[in-house]
Amino acid sequence: MGDYVALKHLHVATVGVSYLLFFVRGAWMLADSPMLTRRWVRVVPHVNDTILLAAAIWLTTLIQQYPGTHGWLTAKVVGLVAYILIGTVAIRRGRTKHARLAAWLVAQAVFVYIVAVALTRDVIPPRAWL
Repeated sequence: MGDYVALKHLHVATVGVSYLLFFVRGAWMLADSPMLTRRWVRVVPHVNDTILLAAAIWLTTLIQQYPGTHGWLTAKVVGLVAYILIGTVAIRRGRTKHARLAAWLVAQAVFVYIVAVALTRDVIPPRAWL
């Protein structure tokens, strides 16, 4: 049980760091800040997200619930892929600042959905709150 609690805390902490880094990078993108070109800004999010993913995979094995078998985990993985793809448009690939802003906002909404699914273990989180 101790391994599970520690791993869950690691996972939640890296989720928070991941969101914070994404939010700040988006704000810097909107401000045309030279901070986006700093090496640590390009490296640290990938290191954190690698730890996040490793913790997530380890957690799935500990709780023996897997994407493709359990709907809520499948929804989280699909949401994660969408978040990553939309996030790349927000930070780098958007052709205009307006497109990057729209993608940044949509990515944040997807992030909220992923967290809601994690908290409720329901593919449609508002249903769990009714």
